[in-house]
Amino acid sequence: MAPTLLAAIDLNSYSNATQGLNSQALSFVGNVFVSVTEDTVDAALTHLQQSVGRYSNYLGVATLTSTVDILSLLDAGAAKVFVTRQQLDTLKALDIEQDRLVLCLPGNTKEEIIDAIAGTPVDIYAHQIKDQDLDFLEAWLKEYGTDRPDVFVSFAEPKLEHVLSVAKLAAVPLIPAEGLTVDAQKEPGLISVAKLTMANATSDRPDGLFATLVTDERGVALGLVYSSEESVAESLRTGRGVYQSRKRGLWYKGESSGDIQELVSISLDCDNDCLQFVVRQKGRGFCHLATPTCFGQYRGLSKLQKTLQSRKELAPQGSYTSRLFNDEQLLRAKILEEATELCDANTKEHIAFEAADLFYFALTKCVAAGVSLEDVERNLDAKSIKVKRRRGDAKPAFAAQAAAATNTTNGSTNGVSKETLKEAASIPKSKDDPAGTKDGRIAMRRYITAHEKPETIAAALQRPSQKSTEQIIGICKPIIEAVRTRGDAALLEYTHKFEKATSLTSPVLRAPFPPELMQLAPETAKAIDISFENIRKFHAAQKEDKPLIVETMPGVVCSRFARPIERVGLYVPGGTAVLPSTALMLGVPAMVAGCKKIVLATPPRSNGKVTPEVVYAAHKVGAEMIVLAGGAQAVAAMAYGTESVSKVDKILGPGNQFVTAAKMHVSNDTNAGVSIDMPAGPSEVLVIADASANPAFVASDLLSQAEHGVDSQVILIAVGLDETQLTAIEDELHKQANALPRVDIVRGAIEHSLTLAVGTIEEAMDLSNQYAPEHLILQVANAEKLVDMVENAGSVFIGEWTPESVGDYSAGVNHSLPTYGYAKQYSGVNLASYVKHITSSHLTYEGLQNVGPAVMELARVEELEAHRRAVSLRLGVA
Repeated sequence: MAPTLLAAIDLNSYSNATQGLNSQALSFVGNVFVSVTEDTVDAALTHLQQSVGRYSNYLGVATLTSTVDILSLLDAGAAKVFVTRQQLDTLKALDIEQDRLVLCLPGNTKEEIIDAIAGTPVDIYAHQIKDQDLDFLEAWLKEYGTDRPDVFVSFAEPKLEHVLSVAKLAAVPLIPAEGLTVDAQKEPGLISVAKLTMANATSDRPDGLFATLVTDERGVALGLVYSSEESVAESLRTGRGVYQSRKRGLWYKGESSGDIQELVSISLDCDNDCLQFVVRQKGRGFCHLATPTCFGQYRGLSKLQKTLQSRKELAPQGSYTSRLFNDEQLLRAKILEEATELCDANTKEHIAFEAADLFYFALTKCVAAGVSLEDVERNLDAKSIKVKRRRGDAKPAFAAQAAAATNTTNGSTNGVSKETLKEAASIPKSKDDPAGTKDGRIAMRRYITAHEKPETIAAALQRPSQKSTEQIIGICKPIIEAVRTRGDAALLEYTHKFEKATSLTSPVLRAPFPPELMQLAPETAKAIDISFENIRKFHAAQKEDKPLIVETMPGVVCSRFARPIERVGLYVPGGTAVLPSTALMLGVPAMVAGCKKIVLATPPRSNGKVTPEVVYAAHKVGAEMIVLAGGAQAVAAMAYGTESVSKVDKILGPGNQFVTAAKMHVSNDTNAGVSIDMPAGPSEVLVIADASANPAFVASDLLSQAEHGVDSQVILIAVGLDETQLTAIEDELHKQANALPRVDIVRGAIEHSLTLAVGTIEEAMDLSNQYAPEHLILQVANAEKLVDMVENAGSVFIGEWTPESVGDYSAGVNHSLPTYGYAKQYSGVNLASYVKHITSSHLTYEGLQNVGPAVMELARVEELEAHRRAVSLRLGVA
């Protein structure tokens, strides 16, 4: 909200002023204007430091030539800087918030004002207005209205009537501090601060009084009273809380009780019909009942501060609080202890408990040093407006301690911390990390294939590097072995450590699942039901209606028939997203296939529960249990079985590098007797787009995969697009990415993503088949005709109205697909993933006579005599 007025001071002469506002009265005004020159930059920085929390500083910097100096002043706490047009453009380019910039008008004519503010939504400053210009200024302010940026006005010769006129038009007058007064009786020739403060005040009361909210410096409401212009003037004059009693006239708060108030500042609310007095309450409190506020006692930190301040003065010698105040080493140890315990806390209740303890001891240190909560909050406010940001990394000693604590506490394996192992593999990029950006824009690398060597393009198409298989399996093997040998106990230990779900006492949730764990919004349940039915229809259509029967020669009949895999384990990732869709994609075909036992595993949240969407999906597909674990430990539990977890015959589902490595390891262990669906890596998409493609659609498809994780990769192959068309897609990518809540994950994926500009559709398809993408999107003219050219892909999305998202959720195709180039060898999950095929042979005597000689000859060649005799005996030949 705009200030009522600005008291302008000269840093060179203010301390010697013999009239006007003193330093205390400046804080009543609450806002000070200082004109800064090249010679007074250092003095201004000192002034800002010394005035923190006393009033807001507005700095005129139009004469400064150094942008660095202006940034330093903003960083030191200047509320706003008054700048020239050139300075404004420079600062806006540096992403300085526009509400901290005020444009100095180059002149005061109508044309100059209109030209200056055109297209500039920042505050403006009309300076040194002369008497002859006032009529125009006032007319312009009336025309400009109040729904606008703030307008600041200074005068060649400030006069009360002119200043009031401008103030009543919602402009902010700048008046030299020596021309203002809080005591109009003592300094009648100066402009009354009270009159300016109340210039726009309105009252709907018959007696004309103004509702007044009295607060302390922390903004805690002490009580509600009434004021008049006279009481405001008297409060400013005396520096105390003075109000208007409806019965007794001026009310000097605390005059009889001694519970006086020191005035800090006076301001109006947004509607100008309520005053706020900020005061320092002395004595017992504000209320006549001797409580701190008219609404009862202080609470929370305010109450703790009052208690500690009292105990500092009155605590009995030898009491614990007295020891804390007097024993610096004890207090330091307690702060360190509580900070560590807060770092280790992992539930909502535990964190709140430990944070309260830390606040207690931290505030004890503050009170011991005479530092108040108000001082702390003023520092927080000052830091919030800094424009120079450090990276904020921990000092090396503390970073090392944190790493050691993480490894010890979280059961690090082979030097890899819990954060590396947990399901959420993707760590968002920090705000300071330029990953995925070019010249400040989110952008992919671009290659024009005609200008590059084939090996350069092949190298560019490499997936993001993963840890070596040996390293990952080395990390997973101890976890797998612990679950294999110690069962539930090890599984619970890892869930407690990795998922912070310390309240869990059982590693499984068994069906039937309690209804209270499946409470969903109706629209969510409907979306899951629609997706369930579409997935069911598509996979049911894949069923084999009857066995395959072939008579290979007379009397020799061969057949093949399908049987469901009896026990399947379905891994549903957790981490950075809730994935009921994966539970459906894995569970529905298992149900359609007729698998007798469906075990679903997913990491729980820190409260030990699974998201209701996943529980509902598990219920619909008929899962017998949900294993409350993620990572290698969940894979091991399903592969070997534990006291609570049923052993399965096949494990399916996507996951991070550690899940994939664990699946591959157990599938190679004959003691586990378990197979897997496929190796898999981070999610990926390749979009082929020609001139007919909609740039917004193309960008949205790329981003829909980039938001999965920083290790995801997205590829655009642009067929025959010129610079303008390529730029249109890049502009959409930048715009849409910045609107996403997971933009810092997106930037990580974009860092290793790229655009390939090619000349022909044949070249595009050749590159796509080389890459073998998990998802292939064809945003080209006559897209359906290109399907015949697809050799390697997990799933294909044809035409502009088929976003990859429909495949992820509701179209019916499966979204558990081969990644990392495995589409060259593997299919995505389908009904066949849940069945095995058994063959049979049925021969008559005639059939054995027909095929027997060939069998005996081949057995002879291979020197397998028993094989030969099994036929010869039946045929009665030697």
